[in-house]
Amino acid sequence: MKKTFISAAAILAFAATAHADELSDIQAQAKQMREQNAAMAKRLADIEKRQKSLEQQKAAVPTISPVDAMAADLPYKAAVKARPPENDDICIKGICVYGNFDMGLEYDQHGSPSSPLAGFPLNAPIEKAGWGSQFLAAPNQLSTSFIGLRGKQEIGDNLYAVFNLQTLFNPASGANANGIGAIVQNNGLGQSPQLGTLANAYGDSSKAGQMFNNAAYFGISSPTYGTLTMGRQSALSSDLVVNYDALSGSNAWSLITNEGATGGGGNTENRIWNNSFEYRLNIGPVRLAAEAQLRDGNNSGVGNAFQADIGFDYMGLSMDFNGGKTWDSVSFAGGPLSSLQVSTLQANQNSATGNGLGYTINCSLGCLPGTVSDNTVFQVAARYTIGPWKLFGGYEHITKSNPDNPLLPGAGIIGGYAVGFVNNNNFLTSAQIDIGWVGVKYAITPTLDIAAAYYHFGQGFFLAGAGSTGAASGGVFAYASRPGVVANATQAAACAANSTASTGCAGAEDMVGVALDWRFARHVDFYAGVAYSQRYGGPANAFITSTANGTLGGAGCATGTAPCNLNNRVSTFDPGIGLRYQF
Repeated sequence: MKKTFISAAAILAFAATAHADELSDIQAQAKQMREQNAAMAKRLADIEKRQKSLEQQKAAVPTISPVDAMAADLPYKAAVKARPPENDDICIKGICVYGNFDMGLEYDQHGSPSSPLAGFPLNAPIEKAGWGSQFLAAPNQLSTSFIGLRGKQEIGDNLYAVFNLQTLFNPASGANANGIGAIVQNNGLGQSPQLGTLANAYGDSSKAGQMFNNAAYFGISSPTYGTLTMGRQSALSSDLVVNYDALSGSNAWSLITNEGATGGGGNTENRIWNNSFEYRLNIGPVRLAAEAQLRDGNNSGVGNAFQADIGFDYMGLSMDFNGGKTWDSVSFAGGPLSSLQVSTLQANQNSATGNGLGYTINCSLGCLPGTVSDNTVFQVAARYTIGPWKLFGGYEHITKSNPDNPLLPGAGIIGGYAVGFVNNNNFLTSAQIDIGWVGVKYAITPTLDIAAAYYHFGQGFFLAGAGSTGAASGGVFAYASRPGVVANATQAAACAANSTASTGCAGAEDMVGVALDWRFARHVDFYAGVAYSQRYGGPANAFITSTANGTLGGAGCATGTAPCNLNNRVSTFDPGIGLRYQF
């Protein structure tokens, strides 16, 4: 019994010792875990403190891609910028109303009375009808006024329906932009001296008073597979001009905005395409685009056309390359009908046989004299952003030739107007035109920019064929010419004697423009600018302003007894100021 008790006591002592050892281990592990928890808590506090510090720095200095940013938005400027305003776009369920109003005052050294129809109703830069000095209310100097409605609605997984409706207008008169109508308004004044003394300002245009004269398209868009749109939309050549001009959108101080032949790939009417289909796709920093316009019919100034573009963005540098061709492109750069042409059209309307033409030309909205050509175009342009600076440059080459498909008198054009007199024979030899521009924009402060640009339009000599005669005796040739029918063998000698004797004489147009833009309040800015432009050689043919500037060209112009094309160099300048409201 005693041995049994001793054995039990030994077992209990051993068990107690084992439990004591286990307790010590647990206590040691608990202490170690507490120390680890304390270390982790300290580390967590340090991380949260660092996170808070980084978030504060990010709020103060946002990270902005130099490719996408305006110069004033770059980080080094952000420290002095106010807190960005909340988005106040006028949108309901993805459908947004947007717009722009632009109006001010302008002085034109050689201009014309304001047009109530044209989107930019003044003759600046130098234009054919510009003569006496003008000080006028000047809408749409820095940009064109417009009102638009656009939308984007998800119709599937990452698939969207999109649309855009936009019209440009003249805020001084309230009229939709109608450059074609502004030319028609001056019909009968297409000769000297009436063109200089009686005509309102006008200019060739891609706008003809339509309800949606600048955009009316819809389509489907996917971030992965690109965007397909169809309807009335800008040509790719026009998009390139808009994106790579330091004074983009300025009718008064940008030559390639005011004279839309650059954006139209040869003629202004083709800056906006009807019946068009466009596809765009972005692959990383590279963008691809293709666009086609289908003709209206067999006798239409809206001809077939196609263009393709490739571009990229990299480290502040953007570039685009574009090329294409347009058939049956119509230009109205020659201006309105002369009094003789008006009489000939009246004879056509009053004759049972159409004055020898065989049918009556439909001029219900208005008729114009048009020059028809097939045009090819190539463009390259670049933009580079570095700090507060943006540098721009571009080059375009245009070839114009007589049309493969000559148009007949009465051919329809945009807006329902018609070509009453058709010149299918202006390019007996192809015209070669080179356009170049450079510009710079500098952000003086986050709300104040200055921009300047130089533009050059150069034209080589080409043999210009005879157009429609306009003769009162009637017949087909009174209304239309056929390609290559009549040559002009004496043109080279005439151009040598008088550099403006023909539109086919070699020559050029130059322009320098500068503008200051101050965004002094949300949505509203004040601007001031000036440009100097000059023409010489063929591009100055039949201009009213003489070489002396300030007098009608030609000794007989005051009485209308002599032609007014004896000038060889004409120029003008046009300072202006204005306000702009954007929403």
